[in-house]
Amino acid sequence: MNDKAKWDPQAVQGIIASLQHKPGALLPILHGIQNALGYIPPDSVPMIADAIQQTRAEVHGVITFYHHFRLTPPGRIKLEVCRAEACQARGSRDLEFHVKEKLGIDYHQTTLDREFSLEPVYCLGNCACGPTIRVDDDIIGRITPEKFDLLVDELTTTALEIR
Repeated sequence: MNDKAKWDPQAVQGIIASLQHKPGALLPILHGIQNALGYIPPDSVPMIADAIQQTRAEVHGVITFYHHFRLTPPGRIKLEVCRAEACQARGSRDLEFHVKEKLGIDYHQTTLDREFSLEPVYCLGNCACGPTIRVDDDIIGRITPEKFDLLVDELTTTALEIR
């Protein structure tokens, strides 16, 4: 589950300061911020640009070039569907269609209730067990539309304690 921190300029400045002197510091800084917050806040772009003496456009260009980086906070659960050839041979295209229809979103979008963010990924290294998805850090193979529906139900169900 996603329990990332909220936008905190001082925390971001600390990440930048700790990484800005590394060779090729931009990518380590972007990874550091996204690992801490779950996304790259647009307000952090000028801070990054100033620290590494690049333009805001150059920093923004790198962020938008790599699909890994997000400019908006992700949903509570990050869901990735493998689109590599082995998973496609095992039915991932049909699974993709089902996942998008079930969640009501396309790739790079988040559900309105902010529960799920959906991203494509191009190999989760689980080729023999495709189609494969990743839910946050958990890789799950042999996913069918039925198994996906059960998984979504489990992920969105809250246990109540009855006294």
